[in-house]
Amino acid sequence: MIVRVVKLVIEQDKLDLFFSEFEKNKFKISNFKGCQGMKLLQDVEHSNTIMTYSHWDSEEALDAYRDSELFATVWNRVKPFFLERPDAWSHRIYFDGFIH
Repeated sequence: MIVRVVKLVIEQDKLDLFFSEFEKNKFKISNFKGCQGMKLLQDVEHSNTIMTYSHWDSEEALDAYRDSELFATVWNRVKPFFLERPDAWSHRIYFDGFIH
């Protein structure tokens, strides 16, 4: 399993447009073959800093999404809203749970 984290810094006055695009596409993305789910996180201190957090079956599944028409369409719609270049990280899960 691969976890993909992407940090997006959005122009403050474009946040509503960004969230609107996300709402239109969230189920298409989360139901893409190989995606096990995703979350959209918003920084509590810097509301224009957004993180996507998604789980993928494999690097190949993530790459298939990144090479898809869906990704190209969504990315082209939201890219004009970015204030900074996005940062992205892929991780393998070492431990999945909480220690109490």
